[in-house]
Amino acid sequence: MKRAPRPRARLAAALAAAAMLTSACVSSDTGSTGGEKAQKAERGRYTFGLVGDQPDGGTPVDGGTLRIADYAEARSLSPAVTYATGASGGSALAAVYDVLMRYDTAAKKYEPQLAKSLHSSDDLKTWTLKLREDVKFSDGTPLDAAAVTASLAWYQKNKGADTALLAPNLAKTEAVDDTTVVFTLRTPWATFPAMLAQAPGMIVAPAAYAGKTFEPIGAGPFVLDEHAPQEEMVLKANEDYFKGRPHLDALRFTWPQSDRAKLEALNDGTADVTYMRSPDVVDDAVKEGHPGELTLTGLGNMITINTREGRPGADLRVRKAMALALDPELDTQRAYEGKGLPGQEIFPPESRLHSEVEPVGIDLDEAKKLLAEAKKDGYDGAITYMDGTDPVSRAKGVVTKAMLERVGFTVELDLVSSIADRVAKTYVEHDFDISRGAASISESDPYHRLQSVLNSTSYGNPGGYANPEMDALLAELQAADGDEETQKILDRVQTLFNEDVPVVNLGASAGFTAWGENVHGIVPTDEYMTLFGEAWISK
Repeated sequence: MKRAPRPRARLAAALAAAAMLTSACVSSDTGSTGGEKAQKAERGRYTFGLVGDQPDGGTPVDGGTLRIADYAEARSLSPAVTYATGASGGSALAAVYDVLMRYDTAAKKYEPQLAKSLHSSDDLKTWTLKLREDVKFSDGTPLDAAAVTASLAWYQKNKGADTALLAPNLAKTEAVDDTTVVFTLRTPWATFPAMLAQAPGMIVAPAAYAGKTFEPIGAGPFVLDEHAPQEEMVLKANEDYFKGRPHLDALRFTWPQSDRAKLEALNDGTADVTYMRSPDVVDDAVKEGHPGELTLTGLGNMITINTREGRPGADLRVRKAMALALDPELDTQRAYEGKGLPGQEIFPPESRLHSEVEPVGIDLDEAKKLLAEAKKDGYDGAITYMDGTDPVSRAKGVVTKAMLERVGFTVELDLVSSIADRVAKTYVEHDFDISRGAASISESDPYHRLQSVLNSTSYGNPGGYANPEMDALLAELQAADGDEETQKILDRVQTLFNEDVPVVNLGASAGFTAWGENVHGIVPTDEYMTLFGEAWISK
């Protein structure tokens, strides 16, 4: 099997690890394959954004350690190694580096954070970033325009995950003076600020990468104190943070293995903040009334199809047969007792980006007909399904096999325990027929993840799906300025998605950053990360 070139493989591995960590089926806790507990998913039960009852904490007080039961440990405190999301250690990185921009989840727009301002030209091809004059890294050196351009160059040289988007789009990054950076793009990009609210916007000090070993030196509200891999990470307050010393003395990150354990830690007071994605646990946490931020993501539970030549999915009839046979409601019933957000739409009804274009629907007779046609042309109906070995993944494997076999497929389960092995087989070796995963498309920037999973040249497109019409639509989406224009393009994307079936979507997902009633000042941002620089604990 021919392997991908090294830079592509590294980028693919970073994207894949995030996709598998953010999939609703990876860190789940219960699963049922029987019919006794199966129930139809209840829609309309969630209000996304800030939820729960948060008592007024009064005047902020100083002191204390905030204990965070995080979703997963960061692979590294280097933004060029860890794909920074709330499900893969991104909140810890944001605490060390902060971000140039942040996403205001209530106002639904990007705001300056480390930066002072960001403005675009009328054609959305030139973006001018103004920096604050008083920001310094924790080693005392200035966070100036030269440091920003050097950090971004370092990030791309070391193949940070978003290099896949930056490299083909970013023509030039120039430090005009000490406080001004001008980004010149090759094509219009309306949601370019998102890049500066994520890993590329986590500016590292020149000293961080000057030696042979990377050192986590940033301008964020906290600095690294102790790190025992797989046990805990402690960050202590940065005395010279540009907004003033944080109220908290320290952050302590731990990584319980299951979402149920995270919720239990929040309930018994051994954790102050946690992030959960398992539908059944999120449902319980919301019903219990915990304050927090509930985040919706599209394509949160999907079947990736290998569309390359020689694979069953190369035949459009086979892909459509799978889409018509796989019932999202049944999938959710068996895995999560009906607690998920099943559906075939890229953006579910709860989304502000929901399209009125109807999805493909479930039609077993049509699925059988299409599969029979493919078999007449020589296809034997055999297909291999890859997933994990945890109880929910096994349950999903069983129900997926049953749904496909009822229309004539013969399904072999390939259950792989190691995420690293699944990453290699899916994103590097492309050794799979169909595989469970997630794209986790955000409400703030749909272009980012749609480009990753559907563009023909993207490193994050493991199925090899390629259609010039889809590439053209994604280019239009990149330049779309305003909700109305964006929605029109997304409607066309959904239409082509139905016709071409690049993946089989089985539902959206809800992620929940929940905290105790005595925790205040937490600021949610992009990619379901959290900023802790203004957080405090009431007495």
